[in-house]
Amino acid sequence: MKHSDFHIGLEFFASAGFIWRCTDVGTRTITAIQIEDDRDASWYNGPPYAVVETVFDEYDLPNCHLSLDEAIEDAIHEADTSGHPGYPNDYVNRMMKERFACEAEAKYRNKRLLRFDRVRGDGEILHPYAAHKSGDSWVIRLYLPFLHEYAEIPELELLQLPIATETDLKRRS
Repeated sequence: MKHSDFHIGLEFFASAGFIWRCTDVGTRTITAIQIEDDRDASWYNGPPYAVVETVFDEYDLPNCHLSLDEAIEDAIHEADTSGHPGYPNDYVNRMMKERFACEAEAKYRNKRLLRFDRVRGDGEILHPYAAHKSGDSWVIRLYLPFLHEYAEIPELELLQLPIATETDLKRRS
C-alpha cells in the first residue's frame, strides 16, 4: 500500500496477517492499533486507546495489504522477482537462537538497527540479526545471504552503511 491509501479507521493486514486499524495519518507515517478477535470492542475506543498504537513508516507501508489474498499475491510476486536469495531453514534457526541468547544476556536498546539489511562498500549484502556487548560497545552479528556466511561488525560501522535496496540486491545477485 502507499501512504495515500490510508485513512483513519481503515483496517488492513500486516505483520504475519494480523489485522490493524489506522488511527492517524501523518506526513510520512501512519499509526495503527492491532485488532485481536478475543478482545471486547471497547478496547479499541479512542483516542486515547487502551491498546498500544504502533507507528508504520515508509518501509512498513508497502508490506500492508487490504486483504490476505492481496498479501499472498504480493509475497509470490516478491519471491519471483526479488534478487534476494532467501534464508535457508538451518540458517534462520541459528540466527534466531543466537538472537534470543544475546537478548537474554544483555538488553540491546537499538533493535531497530537490526531491521534493515545493509550494503557494504564492495556490494555485499549484510543481514543484521543480533547484538552482543563487547567491552563498552556493541557488536552486531551478521548473516551474508549470498555467501551463506556469518560475520560481525561494530554497531557504529553498520549504522554508517546504507540500507540495501532492491537495486542493490539485484546487482549483487
